Amino acid sequence: MIKNRLTRSFAFGSVLLLALGVSSAFADQIYTLSIPNAAMSGFTGPFATATVHLVNSTQATVTFDGLDNGGFFYLIGDGSEADVNVNATLFSITGISGTNSFSGFTPGPYSTPGPGNVSSFGAFNAIVDGFDGFTHSATEVTYTLNNLSGTWVGASNVLTPNASGYSVAVHSFACQDPCNTTEGAANTGLVANGASPVPEPTTVSLFGLAGLVALVCRSRKQTLAKN
Repeated sequence: MIKNRLTRSFAFGSVLLLALGVSSAFADQIYTLSIPNAAMSGFTGPFATATVHLVNSTQATVTFDGLDNGGFFYLIGDGSEADVNVNATLFSITGISGTNSFSGFTPGPYSTPGPGNVSSFGAFNAIVDGFDGFTHSATEVTYTLNNLSGTWVGASNVLTPNASGYSVAVHSFACQDPCNTTEGAANTGLVANGASPVPEPTTVSLFGLAGLVALVCRSRKQTLAKN
């Protein structure tokens, strides 16, 4: 009887932990872009976020969102508009689109010139250029990465730091609130992530639940041992 109970407890814990592992692997990964280059050094970040969503083992979407901070909304635009360093030997970028929640702006069109240097942040293997000019900037840019040479095991595995230690960068326009096309940008420059990506709250919760499962299994084992 005791052996059967222990077996059931172990099986329950194993199945739940396996489910947790799968859910965690597909949880979104968020990068915060808070490091400015020299041109943006007088402005306070964070300036943008980049969210990586794993669709499946060979496809992921990356969504860049400008942030409102310190009296400025940081729009995303111009050359080197939305750049990443992809963890894949061969890949493609598809479905690039941009939107701007402020009136008067027309984001895009977009192009993919290939790898290149992004200011002081070093070389990135995936650069997305927007059309020149402040009025073509966006509040949000998104596109799909397609892995043509392997697979990704999770959202945190899609991107990798370049030789300079950066995974994501954008070209940012500091637009004073309320943002409009008439006033123009107060300044423009490049910004990048400078810290480890922050997992979604769901991922943190999953790790906590995994610990709870282990605690329950241990408690059951101790109770059965006393009997």
